[in-house]
Amino acid sequence: MQVSDRKVVYIHYTLKNKEGTVLDSSSQETPLAYIHGIGSIIPGLEKALAGKSEGDKFNISVDPEEAYGERNETLIQAVPRDAFQGVEDLQEGMQFQAQTPSGPQLITVTEIGTEQVMVDANHPLAGETLDFDVEVVDIREATEEELEHGHVHGAGGHHHA
Repeated sequence: MQVSDRKVVYIHYTLKNKEGTVLDSSSQETPLAYIHGIGSIIPGLEKALAGKSEGDKFNISVDPEEAYGERNETLIQAVPRDAFQGVEDLQEGMQFQAQTPSGPQLITVTEIGTEQVMVDANHPLAGETLDFDVEVVDIREATEEELEHGHVHGAGGHHHA
């Protein structure tokens, strides 16, 4: 079976930046499971996986525009420090989910002043070229329920309570 739309694909991967630093890796015990063709992984990796078969191993370099986009400096803003009331030990690097007109957005604290806090709403990997080592572990048909829900159920996927 080949990777194509509406298939559940299980992969092992190692993600590195251009300097070769490992940023993320799937455990060799639990592969990442996703439904191909619905945009649940970055576009460049999804395109590279199309047509691959179980057992295929490959390396791919994904440019920012096919990953998490270029950095957008307008997404760096100063917000009043009192917007973080209830956070006892505010530190640089902390991440929060902010409600925006376009829905929830992850923000990262980049600088803390006495009156204002600088936050960055860019994805932490925005602007980065990403290098992946990938192995296709398994491929199967997605169930109608998985397609309706937009995610994989069972091992490596989502579990409903």
